[in-house]
Amino acid sequence: MRGLRSPAGKPRVQTVLATDLDGTFLGGDEAARASLYDWIAARRDEIVLIFVSGRGLGFMRELSQRLSLAPDHMIANVGTTVAAGPDGRALPELEAWLDGLWPQDAPARIARALAPYPGLTPQPVVEGRRVSRYYTDGAEAAAAQAAIQRLGFETLLSDNRFFDVLPPGVRKGPTLLRTLSALGLARERTLVAGDTLNDLSLFETGLAGVAVANSEPDLVRAVAQRPNVHLSSHAGAAGVLEALCVFHERGMPWQRRSS
Repeated sequence: MRGLRSPAGKPRVQTVLATDLDGTFLGGDEAARASLYDWIAARRDEIVLIFVSGRGLGFMRELSQRLSLAPDHMIANVGTTVAAGPDGRALPELEAWLDGLWPQDAPARIARALAPYPGLTPQPVVEGRRVSRYYTDGAEAAAAQAAIQRLGFETLLSDNRFFDVLPPGVRKGPTLLRTLSALGLARERTLVAGDTLNDLSLFETGLAGVAVANSEPDLVRAVAQRPNVHLSSHAGAAGVLEALCVFHERGMPWQRRSS
């Protein structure tokens, strides 16, 4: 069991919240979401908000118009696209890294490798340096995964339905770390939040993190013994707010309770 304990009395400094969207920042009921967004809005100069999602930039930009607050930076397409600042500018060092791992013929090569697996159906809107499918048959997905790995690309299965092919070594977590470095943002002041296996790499960075109560069981099992991860008893936005309040005030990763 995890507790939200750390020494009090430290001066408050800027906090980075790097959060997944569906089920996390956008999860929970309307009141919970409003509480989180209002809390951030009241401290907007103290919070750097980064959306980190499997969604595309188009969705994120449209979402930013609908929400009461917009992100400072966006990491989209499961870590394969980065847009920084209000103008969504590319970061040259990130672009060079990503382009070097995703040759122009990658989508065609991956499509040929997936052709023997008709149960993997294309997702309708796919941006960035990735190929994305839906799957329903776990055995077929595992066979397709092996075929893709032989090509030298990453595969990521999550939520028992999403099959993503990514550049080698690229996921949400590694891209976030490089983005923090490029923007001069402190890792020790960064909180990550998520709810599915495509968020696991965020927690594997060692950054302070919160897995919300509605997280998929496979993610919970994967992070259960990680001392940097708080397992919230609150779903979606409420779980993010619970962790963010403590992290912003105290500035330390979570500690296990003494038995």
